[in-house]
Amino acid sequence: MTTDLRNIAIIAHVDHGKTSLIDVLLRQSGAFRENQQVAERVMDSNDLERERGITILAKCTSLLWNGQRINIVDTPGHADFGGEVERILNMVDGVVVLVDASEGPMPQTKFVLGKALKLGLRPIVLINKVDKPDQRANEVLDEVFDLFAALDANEDQLDFPVLYASAKQGWAADDPDAERKDMRPLFDLILSHVPAPVVEADKPFTLLATTLEANPYLGRVLTGRIHSGTVRPNMAVKALSRDGKVVEVGRVSKVLAFRGLERQPIEAGEAGDIVAIAGLSKATVADTLCDPAVETPLFAQPIDPPTLAMSFAVNDSPLAGTEGDKVTSRVIRDRLLREAEGNVALRISEAEGKDSFEVAGRGELQLAILIETMRREGFELSISRPRVVMKTDAQTGQQLEPVEEIQVDVDEEFSGVVVQKLSERKGDLVEMRPSGGGKQRLVMHVPTRGLIGYHGEFMTDTRGTGILNRMFHSYAPYKGQIASRHTGVLISNAQGEAVAYALWNLEDRGPMLIEPQTRVYQGMIIGEHTRGNDLEVNVLKGKQLTNMRASGKDEAVRLTPPIQMTLEKALAYINDDELVEVTPTSIRLRKRLLDPHERKRESRRAEAG
Repeated sequence: MTTDLRNIAIIAHVDHGKTSLIDVLLRQSGAFRENQQVAERVMDSNDLERERGITILAKCTSLLWNGQRINIVDTPGHADFGGEVERILNMVDGVVVLVDASEGPMPQTKFVLGKALKLGLRPIVLINKVDKPDQRANEVLDEVFDLFAALDANEDQLDFPVLYASAKQGWAADDPDAERKDMRPLFDLILSHVPAPVVEADKPFTLLATTLEANPYLGRVLTGRIHSGTVRPNMAVKALSRDGKVVEVGRVSKVLAFRGLERQPIEAGEAGDIVAIAGLSKATVADTLCDPAVETPLFAQPIDPPTLAMSFAVNDSPLAGTEGDKVTSRVIRDRLLREAEGNVALRISEAEGKDSFEVAGRGELQLAILIETMRREGFELSISRPRVVMKTDAQTGQQLEPVEEIQVDVDEEFSGVVVQKLSERKGDLVEMRPSGGGKQRLVMHVPTRGLIGYHGEFMTDTRGTGILNRMFHSYAPYKGQIASRHTGVLISNAQGEAVAYALWNLEDRGPMLIEPQTRVYQGMIIGEHTRGNDLEVNVLKGKQLTNMRASGKDEAVRLTPPIQMTLEKALAYINDDELVEVTPTSIRLRKRLLDPHERKRESRRAEAG
């Protein structure tokens, strides 16, 4: 047993202050100097993580306290990245459950905590943000206890220690009214409550790979905790898959350990430590890296199945290749396969057309993050409407669809409209109770396909004040047809640049999605029709010039600002016969079939069928 080492994960819901807490722990332990320039929220290093204020990738850091090393893993707090969370928990011996002092435990806390308790980990509860005026720390503690009981925690786990803190102000204490100094109480509690890793130092080397990244200098870098033995650079190792087959045999080129914010090469990785290993070319997540003498792989946690899929196809619009430099199916395929290697919650398969790929994942956000990352790398793609991944019941042959549990916190005046909208989307109300401050808490079970595109509507219905959280619940029998978008669209009938005068004339037909001077092509969606049918329009038509001039006739055209389409909004907006064209500089909506005659033939075939 390595007594001077502790491995912990910090689990919490989105926005409860997890990454800020790690910042202050690093600062107070001396991992960086007082005057050192470091970015705020140092663990959210990815551009998209900074922009959205969420953690997407699990990351490790390490610090020293009283001569003992603490390895800390920052886990994603969003259910779409649950694939990361499950694997990370296998690397640690304890968890700090971080809960907001006013919001209380939320669905993602429940999701990750349930996984941690099943693995037998003993948690420390840290109630954060007790400096906020609306904090209700004592009630939140009761809610946390109820949650532990509901998740079948054992007696040891129910006897959890509690600290109160403000990560922003940099203090933790046994009591919310105690003296507020620093994070020492948390450091001391981690060392006394979290057990040191139980290891077998004298046995051959084994390590379960939990995360994978591609490094331009080192190649594939696999991170995991050493289960037994020691690993050194230039040592011969082999990789075993989950079912015990040999994936490859090779040599370790580098062993890297986490020291503060950096990964540093070390001469030997000891059992119990979390290290990164370079040198293998095929081994991936959930494989066991081991000494050539080892025959049995370590147990790897199975990953929850993907619930949502969409097609990633080559962009075949008339503007293809004008804004991005990665446009062929070969480079798209290579990029997707590379992504699937490191992200085990994704499943990639080739569609029949060979120019498109089906990408299945855990939710809209996870897939939208992948698309956004690819467009920033210079890719051009055509993306289909998200659809749910159905299953067939082996015994009854019945179609099963994924159902999500959603928790909504909303002002009482808006609870009626939320329940009504979600009932229309085949949702069932499970619980409805007041949550203090004139707010209601609703818990509902809603089919995943009913939630596609609902978030924007929810924010409008609740005037931006509602909070909606969701997590995978189970597969249930198919609940029937759910109504999609009620309006048709305005489609451009020619290629060129949109003219302000033409857009102005079309305003009574419906709101626009484009501005003047936007490049358009035949089959591109330029606006929303106020009626239920699609309408082809000419947005290139300028004003006819005559030699007659009259006062008031030639005033400047005043246009209503167009609807701004973000990537998530566009994916939720389109119907099955439409696509989102994604390039590094534009997001366009288009019909799957650009030719109007082909669209008519297709609709006749659909009606006949």
